[in-house]
Amino acid sequence: MRVKVCGITQEEQLNQLPDAGVSFAGFIFYPKSPRYALRHMTTSQIKKENKLNKVGVFVNASVDEILQMVDECRLHMVQLHGDETPKFCEKIADYISVVKAFRFSESDNIGYRIQEYMDYCDMFMFDTEGVGYGGTGKKLSLEKLHNVIVGKPYFLSGMIDPGDAPALNDFVKKPEAKALFAIDISTKFELLPGVKDINLIKEFTQRLS
Repeated sequence: MRVKVCGITQEEQLNQLPDAGVSFAGFIFYPKSPRYALRHMTTSQIKKENKLNKVGVFVNASVDEILQMVDECRLHMVQLHGDETPKFCEKIADYISVVKAFRFSESDNIGYRIQEYMDYCDMFMFDTEGVGYGGTGKKLSLEKLHNVIVGKPYFLSGMIDPGDAPALNDFVKKPEAKALFAIDISTKFELLPGVKDINLIKEFTQRLS
């Protein structure tokens, strides 16, 4: 099972991720976030990393802002985590693979919410709804995906913690997990905001199927 670690802020930890079983590193380019990458790292430091798939996370940024970071950091994917429209996603998808993130409430219908984005994004990410953007402190119930045929590769997020490995191993056997592309982890694997517990991440990846 592929794993993405989001909210990377430390160059040393970035370099440790491949050996910890991680395939994707997420860099948050949202200045209001405590995990804002450019508060701690330069674009050159991000650019030179070549063992991981680098994902830039943006919240309601302009096309120019996004494409500038794509070039300066040599990103492989863009994750749009704000209120971006399908047409906006399409503009970015003309240049780079786009992952559209959705923050779901308990009453949301996943299949309905993603429908209008199907033709304009390459992948989806499923997260939980909160007051702001990003980590919410709420866990996404895997039951919400029951009998949902997504039809696009998707990242599964929503406050995944180290103890979730057995449930995730069971989930991947279900039909709704057919399009599961990767698991996204962040705050539950941190010592401080943006400072990851690399040993905990490694233990978690080793427990996944």
